[in-house]
Amino acid sequence: MSEAYAGRGVSSSKAEVRRAAAALPSDGPDQTFCRLLPDYLAGSPDHYMALHADTAGSKPVLAYLYWRETGDLSVWPGLVQDALVMNTDDLACVGLTTGFLCSATLSRNRYLVPASVVETLIAAGGQFIAWLKGLGIEAWHAGGETADVGDIVRTVDIGYTVAGRLLRHELVRIEPQAGDVIVGLASFGQTTYEDRPNSGIGCNGLTSARHDLLSRHYADYFPESFDPLLPAHLAYVGRWRLGDRPEAGGPTVAELLLSPTRTYLPVLRPILAAHRDRIRGIVHCTGGGQTKCLRYLPAGLHAVKDALFEPPLVFRLIQQALPTPWREMYQTFNMGCRLEIYTDASTAEALIALCAGFKLEARVVGRFEACAGPPRLTIVHAGEELVYAEN
Repeated sequence: MSEAYAGRGVSSSKAEVRRAAAALPSDGPDQTFCRLLPDYLAGSPDHYMALHADTAGSKPVLAYLYWRETGDLSVWPGLVQDALVMNTDDLACVGLTTGFLCSATLSRNRYLVPASVVETLIAAGGQFIAWLKGLGIEAWHAGGETADVGDIVRTVDIGYTVAGRLLRHELVRIEPQAGDVIVGLASFGQTTYEDRPNSGIGCNGLTSARHDLLSRHYADYFPESFDPLLPAHLAYVGRWRLGDRPEAGGPTVAELLLSPTRTYLPVLRPILAAHRDRIRGIVHCTGGGQTKCLRYLPAGLHAVKDALFEPPLVFRLIQQALPTPWREMYQTFNMGCRLEIYTDASTAEALIALCAGFKLEARVVGRFEACAGPPRLTIVHAGEELVYAEN
């Protein structure tokens, strides 16, 4: 990890968190993307319970900066989508694609974030859930907590907890085999169920992206937007303002960095309905980026990703800013591929065709090979092999 990334107090691997979580007792199945529990709610022997919590990370700071500069409240609903999708699409990786019970946690500094923002965020939760229902995905909003905690939160934070029940025979485990292929689903472009193009940024690595791309202007005028303990030479070291367009006629920096996290639920539902028995794993490439798969692969397996998408504009800008080594880029950001599915080559063709019906770009981005010892990953970028092993 670079000095800049570590110096900002963030970690893409969250190794210490995973070590602590591994020590917790588990009475659910192994080799799953999310932790599952027996159905304590209804006592059904045929179901698992799943509960997942996540936030929009540091992305709310970007929304705060944009809102302070423009007064535009329409920037806030995208954060609700970010926080919800970070939960729903993780749960989809174990096979749960409908029947979500959602609860929000909203924290703010009330001296800086007024009631109008809170009202917009609360309303956006109901709107996004209604949108999911319009796509045939059942979800319910169970309220939540709103806290005025200016001593803890400098601007605003938004997170969700999402719960659901999954039939045991519908569980998707992560069990790839040598010879299987990796189907990657794009995080960029515009699908049939989206109303605007997506930059692909998702919801991970935004602390690095914000400070590497945005100019010193934001440190000078909005000191509440970053940790006062952050070394000055790491705070807002970029060249851009949020309204700038890095490419003539292209999206603004705000549009690139605040593009809401795409949900894959509308695509995964028909994929699982038709091909569940031939899918040997789904991984949401969030924290850890393209290296996240290493957390789940068994010993004796080598993942080779040698046909990933060309990194979209937002990631090229971030990489060029310092510049950041490509090795670090791929272990921090999704790099244009935020979901991967493990299956056989024949089924992969069917999945890609199904995605095309949603105007979602998908391709075989890699494969699995047998190896000796612990699992490892090789990513090929511009002819260079980047080799990773699980810490």
